[in-house]
Amino acid sequence: MKIPIALAVVFVATLAGAALAHDGHAETVTPKFDRAITNVPGKSLVIVEVDYAPGAASPSHTHAPSAFIYAYVLSGEIESKVNGEEARVYKAGEGWYETPKARHQISRNASATKPAKLLAVFVVDSDDKPLTTPAK
Repeated sequence: MKIPIALAVVFVATLAGAALAHDGHAETVTPKFDRAITNVPGKSLVIVEVDYAPGAASPSHTHAPSAFIYAYVLSGEIESKVNGEEARVYKAGEGWYETPKARHQISRNASATKPAKLLAVFVVDSDDKPLTTPAK
């Protein structure tokens, strides 16, 4: 599966640009899939893998207004807080969802010594860009 290079650059720049931990370590975002959903006109399925170095975190952010997201922890433990709900640590095999227009206040590796990885699955309007915007 090939993802256009321009799209990959937009994903990485948008999602990883300012994601530094207190010790300077950043998350790494890798595009995995991007296709129109043929039986749902105007919608796309977009999947990215997010690797967090020990102690790494994403800045508070929102996603494209139409985005419904399911995040699944592949390895390690990730602390997440969405829409003012209580922060929670998710372990490998667990996940959460974000509704359209949600604000993701905390997304970070819960460990200062071990890496963590998640898969983020977006169902989004095909022309709704950017996928991620740092909160103001």
